[in-house]
Amino acid sequence: MIEKEKVVTCIYSMYVTDENGKESLIEQATAERPLIYCHGEGMMLPKFEEHMTGLNKGDKFDFVIACNDAYGEYDERGVIKLEKQIFFNGDGEFDKEHVFIGNIIPMRTADGQIVNAQVVEIGENEVTIDLNHPYAGEDLHFVGEVTDLRDADPKELEAIRNPHKCGGCKGNCGDCGSDCGSDCGGCGKE
Repeated sequence: MIEKEKVVTCIYSMYVTDENGKESLIEQATAERPLIYCHGEGMMLPKFEEHMTGLNKGDKFDFVIACNDAYGEYDERGVIKLEKQIFFNGDGEFDKEHVFIGNIIPMRTADGQIVNAQVVEIGENEVTIDLNHPYAGEDLHFVGEVTDLRDADPKELEAIRNPHKCGGCKGNCGDCGSDCGSDCGGCGKE
């Protein structure tokens, strides 16, 4: 049965409904590329885990997560214009390789937090980005099946709970000041 500290493998199709009531497939986890997560460790939306709790291997599921319990309402204030020179590369040129309409790029907030932003417009002097999650404003309909279920081993739980042996760079990769070695898991210190 799915409960805290269980590794869940599942397949699913995720749909959203348009203004005419028609559902559209927007995401899928297939048998070849299933979703695998550790239940109760904050890896998934809380409402997703709530719906999955108590299911067993082989159980099918079909549930909707309202947008307020998923990624929230779409907020127009999340669409902002930034000076184009912010997106210049080390050679002083606009970074066309990474900054193009539709691409998701990492941005650092004033307090150092890393957030993802979608490029929505590139003007002569400005780039417009959207900080809303791509599924903001959407009710998410999941239809799927639990294909495997097992206990998480202590090493897996340790890796999930403490992803950086150095204590974590908190998004400032390379700035943690620790000599944690190349097995740190992403802080950038070698």
